[in-house]
Amino acid sequence: MQMLALGLSALVALLHLYILVLEMFFWTKPLGRRAFGLDRDFAERSKTLAANQGLYNGFLAAGLAWGLMQGAAQGKPWLVFFLGCVVVAGLFGAATASRKILFVQALPGALALAAVLAI
Repeated sequence: MQMLALGLSALVALLHLYILVLEMFFWTKPLGRRAFGLDRDFAERSKTLAANQGLYNGFLAAGLAWGLMQGAAQGKPWLVFFLGCVVVAGLFGAATASRKILFVQALPGALALAAVLAI
């Protein structure tokens, strides 16, 4: 169970690192616009806000990475905290922005959180 918990947590960290890259560097590019379903004009007008969102996703990834580097026992409190943040952010995003966020962010975070709590 420990390997599953750490593996799922690492995948969530990598997911948030990928979201950081999309939001901070590719928001106005075809890859970013396609990923988020944006038209060119809206992407240009909102790129500063997107970069800010990306930075927050980077903080989530960094916190998860820190927990993973501590190992299962010492890192568990860090993983619980940051995975909890991922789940809350995913639920809020699903309620306010796009239902897709529930499956892309909240569900993976919840699965990882459940696995971490089980160790």
